[in-house]
Amino acid sequence: MRLAILADIHGNIYALQAVAGRLEQLQPDAVIVVGDLINAVPFSSQVVDFLRQTDWIILRGNHEFYYLDFVNGRAPDAWQDAERWGQLHWLVAHLRPDQGVYLAALPDDMTLYFPGTEPIRLAHGIPGQHRFGFTEDMPDDEIAAALQDVSQQVYVNAHTHVQFDRIVQARPSHPAGDPADFLNGPSPAPRTWRAVNPGSVGLPLNGDVRAQFAILESDPAVWGGWRVYHHRVAYDRRPALEGYITSGMLEAGGVMSELFYWELVTAEREIPYFFLWKRAHLPPDGLSFQEELDAYKAATGRDAYVRARDPRLTRTTIR
Repeated sequence: MRLAILADIHGNIYALQAVAGRLEQLQPDAVIVVGDLINAVPFSSQVVDFLRQTDWIILRGNHEFYYLDFVNGRAPDAWQDAERWGQLHWLVAHLRPDQGVYLAALPDDMTLYFPGTEPIRLAHGIPGQHRFGFTEDMPDDEIAAALQDVSQQVYVNAHTHVQFDRIVQARPSHPAGDPADFLNGPSPAPRTWRAVNPGSVGLPLNGDVRAQFAILESDPAVWGGWRVYHHRVAYDRRPALEGYITSGMLEAGGVMSELFYWELVTAEREIPYFFLWKRAHLPPDGLSFQEELDAYKAATGRDAYVRARDPRLTRTTIR
């Protein structure tokens, strides 16, 4: 059994088409998308239509919740601020009602029980927290604590846009020979999980601009019963970047749309970089959101760094 695991498409139809072309070559038995189909790149409507025509298994992520909470009146009042949330406002205006109904009906959490294989649990974050993801520098204890309620040995999530494959083990409740053994009996063997992130199709953040996904292949000889193979597919990002301008997203979305554009150019964490700098160097009030970004550019030169790597502005096409 071979499963293709995709995640974090984020409205990038060109990256999705490139990955779909590779899947035609690989011919997996099933394809699963672990959330964040929409937002960030200006082709969310096209991505939703593409996915609806497939027989793929689709889960929902936090960006689907942003859309659904906003259109259903559950969003905080602050989300009405067009300067800060213009990107979301543009998205809402560019998804059809039938596409919203499709997103509303998607599951958030799933366990797959294919015949002759070990079960796999999947969610965009962790069950009940769709904005919790794993990173390479996260301690085992923190990952194990997040997975305490997951009984399956193999857990697939997304959200961080970084390919990840790690075996983590929870610490025993007390060391061997502890006096508690004589009172309560020996502590159970520490639980172990294999945590997997397929990376991002449409907006990777590991420094590699290629569209990324994973293949899981069942193999009873390995721990957890599945081998993990990470894949990366080169594609031309220029049409996706041009779409920010021609669609009106860049103008409507302001700061957030520009930062998403930067992330598509660099495959680096441009949004966290900006917010961390802002928190460290600017007062909490007094400047508009755009003025804060302008100050960031002036202080760091990050916009020049991005322009030097932008395939719309350089000879770079496919990497």
